[in-house]
Amino acid sequence: MLPKNSLIIAVDFDGTIVEDAYPKVGPARIFAFDTLIELQKKGHRLILWTYRYGERLQDAVDFCKKNGVEFYAVNQSYPEEKFDGKISRKINADVFIDDRNLGGILGWGEIYQQLLKTEKHPERKIKKGFFGLFKS
Repeated sequence: MLPKNSLIIAVDFDGTIVEDAYPKVGPARIFAFDTLIELQKKGHRLILWTYRYGERLQDAVDFCKKNGVEFYAVNQSYPEEKFDGKISRKINADVFIDDRNLGGILGWGEIYQQLLKTEKHPERKIKKGFFGLFKS
């Protein structure tokens, strides 16, 4: 059972979890995996949301798994979702973490602190959107 204040968090890969080196996998950004692991421990669902597909997508999934993070879903809103050409490809998430935000990506420590505020003060609901654009 998920905690009451759990979130669905869509996370970009290149430039967000790792330094941007596309099509290669860049080095992990500081505290990225520590933060993602802690968020999962707290019951939040993480979706890998990336431009990558095919072999390059598998490289990203494998890199994350090697670093202790397995995602709830990858480039889809839930694991069983099938793209039939009729439904939207927009991911259904409460929060999006991406380096292409207006204002750029926050550090992973700051991202974690902002998400933590919603646990300590449920009345301060996280503003749904992209980190960097919507700060609480």
